[in-house]
Amino acid sequence: MKIVIDTSIVIAVITNEKHKPVLINKTKAAHLLAPSSLPFEIGNAISAMFKRNRISLDQALYALEAFEKIPVQLCDVNLNKSVELAQLLGIYAYDAYFIECAQTYKSPLFSLDHGLIEAASKIGIKSIEV
Repeated sequence: MKIVIDTSIVIAVITNEKHKPVLINKTKAAHLLAPSSLPFEIGNAISAMFKRNRISLDQALYALEAFEKIPVQLCDVNLNKSVELAQLLGIYAYDAYFIECAQTYKSPLFSLDHGLIEAASKIGIKSIEV
């Protein structure tokens, strides 16, 4: 089964958040997909953690090593469709990339971001519950 995972799922796994075991269990034997923007979003999320003093550089580098081990297929998204989705759903383009990816690959979206799940559901994208 193909599953589109978003940044919140990856960050929870690579930083050992409380949901990690459940998230890994829900994605076992799945073919993981994400827009090609995912690595940049991971970098941005880590930089935000630096600003809040939630992570050290050593922890960030360890998390990035863990990210590199996650077997996720990075997919190009249609920028025009993504921008249209962003406008239609009132969301940022970065969020629309995940929805567009799920739509293109006819796959459920796996996210801890309730706003993203809600936006995706408005256009019939199914999500995986935690």
